[in-house]
Amino acid sequence: MLAVFSVILFSTLIVVALLWSWSPGKPKPFLDATGKPLTGSISEKSFPEINHLEQGMFIKGKDATKPVLLYVHGGMPDYFLTQKYPTGFEDEFVVVWWEQRGIGLSYQHQKPSETVTSEKLVADVIAMTNYLRHRFGQEKIYLMGHSGGTFIAIQAAAKAPELYHAYIGVAQMSNQLRSEKRAYDYMLKRFREQGNKRMIRKLEAAPVTMAGGVPGEYLALRDEAMHGLGIGTMHNMRSVITGIFLPSWQFREYTLKEKINLWRSKANAGVSVVWSEILETDLTQTVPELKIPVYFFEGIYDYTCSYEEAKLYFRQLKAPVKGFYTFRHSAHSPIFEEPATALHILRTDVLAGSSNLADNN
Repeated sequence: MLAVFSVILFSTLIVVALLWSWSPGKPKPFLDATGKPLTGSISEKSFPEINHLEQGMFIKGKDATKPVLLYVHGGMPDYFLTQKYPTGFEDEFVVVWWEQRGIGLSYQHQKPSETVTSEKLVADVIAMTNYLRHRFGQEKIYLMGHSGGTFIAIQAAAKAPELYHAYIGVAQMSNQLRSEKRAYDYMLKRFREQGNKRMIRKLEAAPVTMAGGVPGEYLALRDEAMHGLGIGTMHNMRSVITGIFLPSWQFREYTLKEKINLWRSKANAGVSVVWSEILETDLTQTVPELKIPVYFFEGIYDYTCSYEEAKLYFRQLKAPVKGFYTFRHSAHSPIFEEPATALHILRTDVLAGSSNLADNN
C-alpha cells in the first residue's frame, strides 16, 4: 500500500509540475525577423469592466491600426484551439477573443446569485463593442459569432447595426430545437446502418422531438455520438478528450487557475448558460432582417448547429449584402478546420463588403 501511494503521489506531482510549466499565462508576442516584438503589434490579455463586471479577453493583432474583429464564442471559449489550429486572422484584424460573463477568464468575477440571460449577454456584446470602438478609435467594428455565440451576436447586430461593418456567423444558429431533431434523426439512421447496438439503444431511450424537446439523457451522449460520426466540433476530431480537453490544459497563455476556471465554468454552464432560451427561440422569427452585410460560414458536416437549418435561415434573412459559404471539409468549426479558406473570404469579401466568393453567386 505504501508503494502504491508513493507511485500515485509521485505521478500526481509530475502532472502538476507539467501543468504548471505549461501555464505561464502570458500571451505570445508577435516577433519581427530579428526576433524582437513586432513594432505596432498587440498581444495582450486584459480584464476591462463591462457592465459592472470585469470580463477577460485576449487581443491579438500584428497591426493595432487594423479593423477590430470581436469574436463571440459558443458554449465555451475556444481561443486555446489557435495554438494547434492558427486562424491567421491577426494578419488582417485586431482580433478580440472575448470570454463572456461567468465563463473562462471571466468566471471568477461572476456573482453566485447572478442569473445570466440572453438579454444580459446581448447587452454585454454591445457594451464590449463600444469599449473597443473607443479604445481603438474606430467608428465601427466587425462582429463574428460562433455556434451558441451566434445566438447573442446576431441579436446584438440587429439591435445596434450602426456599430458594425458586418456580421459573420460561423455555424450559425437558427431554430436549434429543429437542428437537434435533425441531428438525432441523422445519428440514429447512421448508427442503425453501422449496426451499433449500444448507441441505437441509448438514442432510442432518449428521443428528441419537437413536442418533447431535448432530453438530458440525449445531451449526455450527444458529444460522443457526434464526434464518432464526424459531425461534431471538427470533421476529423473523434474525441472531445483528445481534441478539446487535453489541448486546453496544454495551452500556454492561460494560467493554471484560468484553466481550472475554464472547465469549472463549462461544467456549470452545460451546453450553454442560456440553453433553455436557445431551444425556445426561432431566430428566423426573432431576427428576420439585418441592416448590415451578413456572412455565414458553414461546415457541410455540421450537425451541432445544422448546416441545412443555417441555409434555410440565410435564404429568409434580409440584408443589404449576403454571403453563404460552404466549407466542404468542415463540421462545426470551419475557421479552425479550413482557416486559409476563411481568411481568404474575410480578405476578399467581408472587408470589401461584397459576396463574390459566396455559394449564392
